[in-house]
Amino acid sequence: MISVEEARKFIDEHHASWGSERVSLGESLGRVLAEEVRADRDFPPFDRVTMDGVAIGYEAYVSGRREFEVSGVQYAGEAAKNISGDDQCLEVMTGAVLGSSCDMVIRYEDVVFHDQDGRRFATISDEQGFRWKNVHRQGSDQKEGEVLLAPGQVIHAGVLAILATVGRMETYVQKFPKVAIVSTGDELVDVAQIPKAYQIRKSNVVMMESVLTMKGVSCSMFHLLDDYEILTKELSHILKSHDVLLLSGGVSKGKADFLPQVLEELGVEKQFHTVAQRPGKPFWFGIHQKKPVFAFPGNPISTMMCFQVYFMPWLSKQLHTYSDTSVAVLTEDVVFKPDLGYFVQVSLQSHQGRLYAMPQAGNGSGDLVNLAKSTGFLYLPAGQEVYKKNKEYLVYSFSPL
Repeated sequence: MISVEEARKFIDEHHASWGSERVSLGESLGRVLAEEVRADRDFPPFDRVTMDGVAIGYEAYVSGRREFEVSGVQYAGEAAKNISGDDQCLEVMTGAVLGSSCDMVIRYEDVVFHDQDGRRFATISDEQGFRWKNVHRQGSDQKEGEVLLAPGQVIHAGVLAILATVGRMETYVQKFPKVAIVSTGDELVDVAQIPKAYQIRKSNVVMMESVLTMKGVSCSMFHLLDDYEILTKELSHILKSHDVLLLSGGVSKGKADFLPQVLEELGVEKQFHTVAQRPGKPFWFGIHQKKPVFAFPGNPISTMMCFQVYFMPWLSKQLHTYSDTSVAVLTEDVVFKPDLGYFVQVSLQSHQGRLYAMPQAGNGSGDLVNLAKSTGFLYLPAGQEVYKKNKEYLVYSFSPL
């Protein structure tokens, strides 16, 4: 039996990559960029006006001129206009291109207009003028050909906007793994079925599939009976056709718990079996030709905890995406005498920038209903019996705060 920290180390040392694929811009949000993206032109692509006002020449301003004749209006989206003399100005709108004859913009708040003999004049009062005032210079952010985005970056709304700006209707992203989710056990029936008195519905695999589907990961669902030959035959095929295996049940010490033996017979190299933790002590992990196999205990809380604490952070690390791991303040003392790492169910609340964890007492690893009161697992490390309130511990949230 190994510690929680050792189990994490075994899992974290296994790295995986599943290649890349090209997706449309609309499908890329939340994915991980798998290519370098460069600027297709200068950013901004022209000297851009940043304030509604009037554009003038700096030399005329320096010479002391403060009154200018308005020669026209420059709107955003129009080709550049220019003035023909130092005594002229252009009204300009935010986002418009600044013509080469002007090199500063005075905002409307510092301008007074008057009409005379059918001509329009602007008198400016700004005495803090300088060259390129209120102008976003061409190429001042990025030059054409410079790297804007590097591989490994999660495509959030800001990144997607950059992709759109450089005209990327499609982009390469990291592929998600093909995940097989396998339930085992003669006592399990489909969610839609009415179970007999000695049967239960398959909640564990549905939970895992839903979480992964929400993140865009493709899952295949399987159910195998507690039969050595069936397990061996079916798992052999599943191993060949998938990148990651998640199994629920069949890893404890019962007479029908064949999975550890079957997996090793199929060439899956066991990394560990049993972790000094509660719940989830019989957790099994192995590698088959670089493919990870996570075999979780069948009790609902055990499966949920191992999935959220071990698998999801590992997957997030491989995909360079966010992992819901943080710290939270324990709100009351917890007494736990076994020398095991304890993942206590908690409800989480945020207050003034800190996260607080309130323990939710349940009725063991089979008490699935208690999860409705909880939003995460707080990890209390082995080595003590009393965990004092107001101390911070690692927390694994499975519900948005």
